[in-house]
Amino acid sequence: MLEIMFAAPNGSLEGRYYRSQVLNAPIALILHPHPLHGGTMNNRVTYELYRVFGEMGFSVMRYNSPGVGRAQKQFDDDEAGEISAAAAALDWLQTTHPYANDIWIVGYSFGAFVGMQLLVRRPEITGWVSVAPLVTHYDFSFLAPCPCSGLIIAGGMDKMAPATAIRKLVNKLNVQENIAVDYYVLNEANHVFSGHIDKITMVVKDYVTKAIMVS
Repeated sequence: MLEIMFAAPNGSLEGRYYRSQVLNAPIALILHPHPLHGGTMNNRVTYELYRVFGEMGFSVMRYNSPGVGRAQKQFDDDEAGEISAAAAALDWLQTTHPYANDIWIVGYSFGAFVGMQLLVRRPEITGWVSVAPLVTHYDFSFLAPCPCSGLIIAGGMDKMAPATAIRKLVNKLNVQENIAVDYYVLNEANHVFSGHIDKITMVVKDYVTKAIMVS
């Protein structure tokens, strides 16, 4: 794992990066929860998602949002700034791995919202994972159309991202042509997935491994 700093429109940002030894290995960008609610790249769910993608042979990166860690600019609750930072992180990954054969965006909580915003802006993205997307806090209607298929994971006891509300989003996405969104609910999990993070990584590993095989 390497510590990196990369340029973004809102100042230099801090990241952690694992490089696969395979030249054309897939790449993945991992996005953390809201900075104003304690979200950092060292969040447990964020870190475990980073780890499991590395285990699957990806070159993978996680980073701190503006205002977190060694980032130069203070966070100002600017969604556009968060999306620009994510785009800059993806630019860095793609420049570092020009031969990558798959590009995945992976987000948890607020990071899932930012990741999905990036998804509709970058047609080269081939897959995505969203864990506990905040569908009752943010408008996800921009996913019309949704560019590619993916996976959503929810906690059955999550009051911040209720599984029933997420199910409605999944149903809307799955009526779109050539889109298949897998939906997995961990019935006893809340928003932080305490005691259930190993199950998240198992579900992600199973889904991504199968998706890469058929891509």
